[in-house]
Amino acid sequence: MQVKKYLVKCLHRLQKGPGYTYQELLVWYCDNTNTHGPKRIIREGPKKKATWFVLTLLFASLVFWQWGVFIRTYLSWDVSVSLSLGFKAMYFPAVTICNSSPFQYSKVRHLLKDLDELMEAVLERIVATEPSHANATKGLNFTIWNHTPLVLIDERNPRHPVVLDLFADNHNGSAGSSPALRWGCNAQGCKVAMRLCSVNGTVCTFRNFTSATQAVTEWYTLQATNIFSQVSPRELVKMGYPGEQLILACLFGAEPCSYRNFTSIFLPDYGNCYIFNWGMKEEALPSANPGVEFGLKLILDIGQEDYVPFLTSTAGVRLLLHEQRSYPFVKDEGVYAMSGTDTSIGVLVDKLERKGKPYSRCTVNGSDVPIRNLYSNYNTTYSIQACIGSCFQDHMIQNCTCGHYLYPLPHGEKYCNSQEFPDWAYCYSELRRSLDQRESCIRMCKESCNDTQYKMTISMADWPSEASEDWIFHVLSQERDQSTNITLSRKGIVKLNIYFQEFNYRTIEESAAYNMVWLLSNLGGQFGFWMGGSVLCLVEFAEIVIDFLWITVIKLVAFSKGLRQRRAQARYAGPPPTVAELVEAHSNFAFQPDPADQGPDPGAYAHEQALPIPGTPPPNYDSLRLQPLDVIESDSDGDAV
Repeated sequence: MQVKKYLVKCLHRLQKGPGYTYQELLVWYCDNTNTHGPKRIIREGPKKKATWFVLTLLFASLVFWQWGVFIRTYLSWDVSVSLSLGFKAMYFPAVTICNSSPFQYSKVRHLLKDLDELMEAVLERIVATEPSHANATKGLNFTIWNHTPLVLIDERNPRHPVVLDLFADNHNGSAGSSPALRWGCNAQGCKVAMRLCSVNGTVCTFRNFTSATQAVTEWYTLQATNIFSQVSPRELVKMGYPGEQLILACLFGAEPCSYRNFTSIFLPDYGNCYIFNWGMKEEALPSANPGVEFGLKLILDIGQEDYVPFLTSTAGVRLLLHEQRSYPFVKDEGVYAMSGTDTSIGVLVDKLERKGKPYSRCTVNGSDVPIRNLYSNYNTTYSIQACIGSCFQDHMIQNCTCGHYLYPLPHGEKYCNSQEFPDWAYCYSELRRSLDQRESCIRMCKESCNDTQYKMTISMADWPSEASEDWIFHVLSQERDQSTNITLSRKGIVKLNIYFQEFNYRTIEESAAYNMVWLLSNLGGQFGFWMGGSVLCLVEFAEIVIDFLWITVIKLVAFSKGLRQRRAQARYAGPPPTVAELVEAHSNFAFQPDPADQGPDPGAYAHEQALPIPGTPPPNYDSLRLQPLDVIESDSDGDAV
């Protein structure tokens, strides 16, 4: 009943307003709309009517085209970058310092003994000009060599290069790699390469280098990684440089400090590293003023005489400035400070604020990144470097069934080593060169929405000077070793000065290039310019659309009801019976009682007709015929409803 009520009211509104047909609705809209153009179409003569129709259609098309351009531009989610300058007191950055050598050679010599002897023999074979005697390599342990040997590739005939084994005359000799051929290969015609094999040596590849220095360094690092991955983390920490030996003097502003004010962390690339003002357990330290006198001053002893000779070829300190509670990726983002110098580092701060979805793929805390953060054990904040490192380690475990020594290891997994995973070096090399692996990690990892970068201005000078060298080394030696003799030298001393150049900081902020206000103003401007319309004109158009839908519904209902009536009329062969005919068929002039007690006679009513209806007959109006009810009710009936 409620549906019928609202339907009838809608019919009356259409009858009094737009009308019942689409043509009436269109004429009513053109005559009553506030948009320019449609009124002239129905009020002008034939020629002007055609002209105004073409103009209205043309300008409406321009409006919709411009709307599409503006909406597409808005949905592109472009950003604009603004740069602002601020001035305030700032927290001093976290400072991570590492020695270039990850271990003290005196503590790892026993682990690297076989590898060092093999390395010396390799270098002798590479630089020698004449064949050596076989007994020169008789005591070498070739177990390491069997997994990933170094070879010489004779490229004097580019179409048919020859692979020469460095130890073919002493170990697994093969045809085509005799000493005569090897020693006849000069530096211009031969290149040193690393042979990596898998599946019991049946599938091999060669990693080529332009210099033998690069080749032997990469080969030694790979073999050392294989060795250190089998040592427990606690033992590795003991083999590194302790804080009291590395940090000789410390001063922050006017307050003295020592190695106890640093947090120790083990990084596989650099061993024991020490972080000042990390903010994990203590509050971050503010900087009182800009300038050298209010920064961090350090004197470090790198102990260069105890470096691992073949593992570390760079002497100095690797340092990194980063935010509090962030993991220090010293290898990727750090800088070196030379020994025997006073290195001053002036710091400027840049703050980056990126827009989130849908303007960019940045993340606030990494919770929406589909990669397990392996660095979360350190309780550090999210960074894209941590995500990429975790992604590579996941791929390493999936493809090589073991994790690489340089990345954190998930629970329950093992680090790669040649004893348990003989094919890991080949797998690691292929994965490292895989473009698909890098692209998949970049695609899944996201940048941080808020980031702080420290721009450094570095200057250096010799320290100490020749005039002050004697007394400075005497004092530092006595303080560290309680010795009257000089135990320090220029090649092991590094002085650092880290400070804010100024308290001005730059904020690089992203903002929406096209916001909703821009979109609405441009849509309204185009609509008003080309057709003189406004928001109310759009409301009028929406009203006509609703009326169009109502007329469609009404026509469908009328069509359905008419179809049912036509089906009902199809049952009668002739015209409908009159009232008089119906009365005569059901008359009971004597008012006789119905024969209810008698059973019906099946033959009295042929063709399965219904029993006659008794009762008083109605008036006999021969001219009155039954007609089908009209679909549309009168106004009075509608009001009564």
